[in-house]
Order: sequence, then structure tokens, then C-alpha cells
Amino acid sequence: MTEVLIEGATRSEEREDHRMTEVLIVGAGPAGLLLAIELRLAGVDTVVLERHPQRPPYCRGFNLNARALDLLARRGLADRFIGEGRQVPHAAFSGLPVTLTLAGAHTDHPFSLGIPQTRVEEVLEAHALALGADIRRGHELRALTQDAECVTATVVADGREHRVRAGYAVGCDGGRSTVRRQAGIDFPGTASTAFTLLGDVELADPAALPFGVSTGPGGSVFVIPRPGYVRIITADRQPPADRDEPVTLDRLRAAVAEALGRPVDLRAARWTTRFGNAARQAAEYIRGRVVLAGDAAHIHPPAGAIGVNLALDDAFNLGWKLAATVRGTAPAHLLDSYHEERHAAGARVLASTQAQVLLGTADDRLGPLVDLFTRVARHPAGNRALAETVTGLDTRYGTHPDTAHPWLGRLAPDLTLSTAAGPTRLSELLAPGRGLLLDLTGGSGAGVCGAAVGEEAAGWADRVTAVTADCPEQPGLRALLLRPDGHTGWLLRDAEQEGPDGLRQALRHWFGEPAGEGARVA
Repeated sequence: MTEVLIEGATRSEEREDHRMTEVLIVGAGPAGLLLAIELRLAGVDTVVLERHPQRPPYCRGFNLNARALDLLARRGLADRFIGEGRQVPHAAFSGLPVTLTLAGAHTDHPFSLGIPQTRVEEVLEAHALALGADIRRGHELRALTQDAECVTATVVADGREHRVRAGYAVGCDGGRSTVRRQAGIDFPGTASTAFTLLGDVELADPAALPFGVSTGPGGSVFVIPRPGYVRIITADRQPPADRDEPVTLDRLRAAVAEALGRPVDLRAARWTTRFGNAARQAAEYIRGRVVLAGDAAHIHPPAGAIGVNLALDDAFNLGWKLAATVRGTAPAHLLDSYHEERHAAGARVLASTQAQVLLGTADDRLGPLVDLFTRVARHPAGNRALAETVTGLDTRYGTHPDTAHPWLGRLAPDLTLSTAAGPTRLSELLAPGRGLLLDLTGGSGAGVCGAAVGEEAAGWADRVTAVTADCPEQPGLRALLLRPDGHTGWLLRDAEQEGPDGLRQALRHWFGEPAGEGARVA
């Protein structure tokens, strides 16, 4: 090919990646980095492109919620963050005068963790690199095409254009995703109708603006303490025609003064930005060989501090499914189930964040709604239900009859197990990123349990680890099949007399045909 020169770059030899990578990820944020980890655990050749030469010096978020920590724990990553962060025993929620407690919630981590997003990305990137991911910073995607066999990315680095070919491309490149636009995927939803200013600044007089919410004749100002500075959030009541126009320190000072009716001396701005309340979701998370995750798939108001957590959830759901598809072991429907499961989850988050915005709106007509939600939140069961809803702890994939076990489709708890090799936890057994079939009779069961459980799973031994264990805390369970993401795909209780067909059907549904058989899906 003839090299394309970019903005006066000197002509040189053509550059093209002749070796086709298996998966190309665009964007080295939380979604892209965790996805790279998941793919490399499965041995998938993975290249990550990031247009920024270095990680931005500012921090967008400071929160990992209980659901994200539960997922990260299934790969042995949660403790790295917990050791550094600040634990808060409630869920982030906007618009109500009631705290949503996580005590008693269905989680192994009943707290929100205060930790900078930049630190989360540092840890994930180091782990991805250690697993062999190829992360290329300063590489900007300009175009993307696909055919029946592969995708071809046009990339600019150091002023030169080159091509990268891959079996699949995943857009983790944010709300203005180039991947989404190049793939022609619609992004329907609602445009921003209100805007907010955010500034990481220093206060000349710390006593002039206390932490928390301060109100005045023109509105309110929210102040969050950070090490050496504060984060200030207030309404942008007169946004410019160009919403991308940079936010100056003077503009932030004026907005604070307008809200409080008095000036506040703000100095040394580290980062200033403007964001809106738009809510949009990609019509398709998958089109051909192009997949979307994180903000590329959905944007929503920042209420509830859910953004990073939702992105990690997407990546965790997608990774094992895409890896199995690349490896040729996945049943035909498996990759499509990523769209089915995560599009529905994303829609719930959009609704939840929009509801929180409405609850916080100064509108007398919404008073009865706020009163209703407040009374629900003050009831212990209602409080717990709201906490699990806004954090995604109630996530349940698939449809199950009302009489089914409450774990089916949900993330199984981190059980304490006793095996022949010694004590362990469910999360340790899931850390390699494989499916897990537990015989919980300690080897003394019959039918699909006991010695027969390994025989039933033998054809899937390359994808599913079979373990015999005792679990005193769950005496009623005889066997448990978990997807690589820790969600329960099948189980057997003492009261049931199910033969091996149910287990075989579940194994085929989630892991494809056993080794040596055709690509038929049960």
C-alpha cells in the first residue's frame, strides 16, 4: 500500500501489521483493560490501542461499588484495591434524604470503596501487561472496516498512518466512540437538557466553603475533599453554544458565586470540565465483528457514581464469551448473549440514573414521588432492595421459573470450601477464568454427583474445571455449575432427583459441544 501522510509528516516506508491479531481493543480505560485481562487469561492474542500517549493527570471517578468488587474478587484483584481505598458502608444514591445501607445486601463486599479511577487503571494495566497484552499508547483509531473474515483498523501513531487487522474489534473508546460511529451503530436516547461544571481546585480559604452541599439564593455547590485539593460541582446555568468550549477557572468562580450569592476564591485548577445529563444507549452492542463495551455502549447522568462499575461489568461479561468465540468452542448464541444480558443491564442503569436526577430536581410536582421513595428507603427491606438495584447487585441473567433457586443466573457467593488439596474459596477456583463445576457432596454423592460429576464434565475439561469439595455453609446443595464470570448456570439440590441430562444441557448451553463432537448446540 502507499503510506498516507498525516499533517506534514515526513514520507517513510509503509507500515502495516502483517500479523493478524485475534482481538483489537480500542481504548485503555477500565473496560478495555479488564477486557484485555480476561482475553489474555484465555490465551487470546490481544492488542489495545489508546490515543493518549499517557494516562490523563486528572481523575474522573473515585468509586468502586460492591458489585464491581465482587466481580474483581473472582479474579483475585479486589484485595489490591481494598488495601488502598476507603470503605463506606452504603451505596451512592442521589436525590433522597436517606442513606442506602449495604448491610445485609447480597454481596461479599458490603461497602463502596473510595479509590481514584487512575489507580484502578494503573493496577489493571499492570496486570494486563503481565499477562501479555500488547498495549499501544499514542495510537489513534481513524477508521474501521470489516468483512466476513476480519476487521481492519486505520491507525495513526507518531504522525504516520498504518493498518491493524484483527478477528474482532471492541470499542471501549468512550461516549464519542469512533468504533461505534465507524461500525454504523445507532446511539439513540435523550440529549443533555442541563449541564454541570466540575473543577478540581484549591480553596484560598478552606473555611469559605465547607465539605458537602452548600446552598444559596441561586442554587447549590457540592464540595468533595481530595488530597491537597477539593472537587467542586455546581450547575452551569448559562452554558455556551459550543458545549465543548473549555471551562476556565473564571467561569467556575462565576458559577459558584451565582449559586451562593457570594464570591469564593478558587485557585490552582487541576482539571475543569462540563458534563450534561444525556442518556443514550447503543442499539446494538454487536454488529458483525465489532463489539461495544463501557461508555461506547451507553452514557448516562453521573448520579449514583456507577460509570466505572458498569464498564467493568460489561468487560467481565464479554471477555469469556469473546474468548470462547475466538477459540471456536462457543455455542452459536454465546456472543449474542453479551448483547442480550448487558443491553438490558445498561437500560436499567439509564433508568436508575435518570430517576435519581428527577428525585433531586427542585420541582414541587415531584414532591409526592420523593416522599414515596423516601418512605420505601426508610423501610429496611426497601432500603436493601434499592441499594442492590442501583449497584447492580440484583443482576440476574436469563429467565428462570419463580420456583427456581435464587442463585440461578446470579453471581454465586464466595463460598468457603474444603477440598482434598486443602481449604479454598470459590473465588480462588474462578481466578483462572474458566468454568467451574463443583461436586459439593465431598465425593460421597450419587447420580451426577460424587465420582460421576467428573465423568459428566470430562468432555469439557479444556473449558471447565471439575472440583469435589465440602461446603458446610450450604448443606442443601449437591452440585453447582458456574460460568467463568461466576454467575450460576446450573445447580442441584438434595430435594431434586435430576439425572445427568440437565447438567449436560447446561454445559452445552454455556460451553459448547464436548471435545470431539460437532458444533451442534443443544
